[in-house]
Amino acid sequence: MTDIDRWLRFCEWGGCATALAGSLLLALHATFSGWGFVVYLISNASWIAFAVLSRTWGIFVMQIGFTATSLVGVWQWMI
Repeated sequence: MTDIDRWLRFCEWGGCATALAGSLLLALHATFSGWGFVVYLISNASWIAFAVLSRTWGIFVMQIGFTATSLVGVWQWMI
């Protein structure tokens, strides 16, 4: 396995795990649920890195959009 393959795998599974964790936090609808958007930002960064490394530009554009919605979520819940 090459270094790029390791990074791809790390970004893919890191993005997956943090997206699921962010969704769980929001689904709980508790006082701390706004942190789900912060966790989403970590997921967005992972998926953006994955998209750049794998040259999957549709995923890249989608994650830029999701980053914007995550930032709105942080603004609404936490600021």
